Amino acid sequence: MGRRPQPDIKDKLLDACADYALAHGLPDRLEPLATATGASARMLIYHFGTRDALLRAVLRRARQRQLDTFGDLLRVRPDEPYTATLDRAWTSITGAGGKPYLRMFSQLRESTVQQLWPDFRRAATTDWLGPLEDGLRSIGRPELATLVLAVIRGLLMDLDATADTPRTDRAFRDFLTELGHLSSGDDRSTAHPTQERVDSSRTSTDTAPGT
Repeated sequence: MGRRPQPDIKDKLLDACADYALAHGLPDRLEPLATATGASARMLIYHFGTRDALLRAVLRRARQRQLDTFGDLLRVRPDEPYTATLDRAWTSITGAGGKPYLRMFSQLRESTVQQLWPDFRRAATTDWLGPLEDGLRSIGRPELATLVLAVIRGLLMDLDATADTPRTDRAFRDFLTELGHLSSGDDRSTAHPTQERVDSSRTSTDTAPGT
């Protein structure tokens, strides 16, 4: 009687594979993942069935981590305006902690990788509308979720193409100023809640591919 895959071992292997893929990109062969996990390619196939099944599982595990991390960044905090929450989320998403996710999921634009997750482009949009609607509801403008998401994704694409962090940071904060005006009935006297938030350690060489 053959052995059955053990869920706890499979889960640990999947976490290790996701760690590797986030750090180095999604490989097209099993060998890098086998080395990263300390297992053999044969063992990975034993637990996941096929190479593509493993790669799909890696993408979904990494995506769940991203949803948990970014979703927490976007949640409402009673001690700060939501525009300040968005500012802090932008800094984290485009910073060192967020870049591995942006880099990994930008690969899903490529036709060969899209085959692993054909519906990803739709999910990459709809996944974030709910959290943004919830957050923007705190300032009375949940209907602006699509606009805010479009601005974030557009600036991430800009940052990916130009690596111009100061300019894209400034553009996002200009947008937050306008968002603050919209949420306050276009009261231009409203102070921008996120003055002097640019991290001096970030340079124009930073890059962050889109979601």
